[in-house]
Amino acid sequence: MDTLVAVSSIRPVVLCGGSGTRLWPLSRKALPKQFVPLVGSKSLLQLTLERLSALSKQVICVTAEEHRFLVQESMEAAGIEGHEVLEPVARNTAAAMAAAALLADADELLLFAPADHHVPDAQAFAATIQQGADAARAGHIVTFGVVPTFPSTAYGYIQPGAELPGTESRQVARFVEKPAADRAQAMLLEGGYLWNAGIFLVRAGTLIEALRKHTPDILAASQKAVTASSTDGSFIRLDRIAFEACRSESIDYAVLEKHDKVAVIPFAGAWSDVGSWNAVASLQPADEAGNRASGRAVMLHAKNTFVHAPLRPVVALGTEDLVVVDTQDAVLVARADCVEQVKDVVALMTRDGHNEATEHRRVARPWGAYDSIDHGERFQVKRLTVKPGAKLSLQMHHHRAEHWVVVKGTAKVTRGDETLLVQENESVYIPLGTVHRLENPGKVMLEVIEVQSGGYLGEDDIVRYEDTYGRVVPVNRPQQG
Repeated sequence: MDTLVAVSSIRPVVLCGGSGTRLWPLSRKALPKQFVPLVGSKSLLQLTLERLSALSKQVICVTAEEHRFLVQESMEAAGIEGHEVLEPVARNTAAAMAAAALLADADELLLFAPADHHVPDAQAFAATIQQGADAARAGHIVTFGVVPTFPSTAYGYIQPGAELPGTESRQVARFVEKPAADRAQAMLLEGGYLWNAGIFLVRAGTLIEALRKHTPDILAASQKAVTASSTDGSFIRLDRIAFEACRSESIDYAVLEKHDKVAVIPFAGAWSDVGSWNAVASLQPADEAGNRASGRAVMLHAKNTFVHAPLRPVVALGTEDLVVVDTQDAVLVARADCVEQVKDVVALMTRDGHNEATEHRRVARPWGAYDSIDHGERFQVKRLTVKPGAKLSLQMHHHRAEHWVVVKGTAKVTRGDETLLVQENESVYIPLGTVHRLENPGKVMLEVIEVQSGGYLGEDDIVRYEDTYGRVVPVNRPQQG
């Protein structure tokens, strides 16, 4: 295991985990909310990376193996470089932060930030973070608390204590768990309390010693996972066996609530964890009736209604206190005061075998994406988009044949021993059992309509022989994706 070279006084570490259930159907397990374009055409992760670029152009992103290329795309879009630490399984924030700290130089200041928060004023955010540098260098774990604007029961709270001499921060007097409504109201009236934003600035060595003191088992397991990690370009893959053995716990419970050197700095700017559809709605301006809209919404005689309609017109007629979210393959209609229960609906759908609970119709791949347009008995139609210079794996299917029609760009097709160039409005047939590959040799996006036919059309009917993205498996072990 090599320590990552320090690149600036503060290195951002973006925690990119998440299950994607609270903003279903737009966000799902396969595409959690940090990767979904929620603010204009940009994802929360891209906006987070752009905001953190004021501190450094070099970051560490901790993410799941299955999301590594989504993170890579966001980094490229934000003009950010760095490394991705890939977790083989989710083990909460304590283990994720431990792994990042172990990979950094001990004296480096690390800013741990969630990938899915929205902070419009990037300059004010960066200035606030810089205020915590002195306390962090002095050996404190510095938290950043948001000045509350209403008595929220969805956030934990921080009570600041005495000022820390020589710094711009205060000692944390105590952390308060997510309160009941009456307690939240009382704290707001009392004043001084801050929302816990889950953002931390700390020396890597300070965090490691705090973990060693309070949760040595998490540190030991993370150390084993880092020591046995492998590097593939900018990807650092933690050892699966060691990381699976690690206990899952948040950094709040594992360290912060036990540690005696925790400081806090208030942030008075606008902030949202975008944790519910009501939070998403609040990002849009309201009309005189309290309605908010995103996309192609049409409202008449509606009141306090939010409609998210990026694809087609969605009409809300005579509605009140509703949230309506339209996607390609699922629609959510909920009373505004029930949106926190969306995750419970996802659990029910998962139990009942609805693929839409976790998977989108459009699926991102490292070479581009595919969109399942139509399907029926013994056939399926997909629209493939392949990035310039990208190529799918060299592969074979046991149970299906494929017919490709190029509708944009030029395709380079390997079919058995043949290599073909297929232009727009031309097609090629791939018989069942034939080794094949699709490539985009051009400089524009390649678009292909793929018609599959056969007795079994599942995504797990694929045998890879060669792959640019490190997904090759032995020929006798089919792999999904």
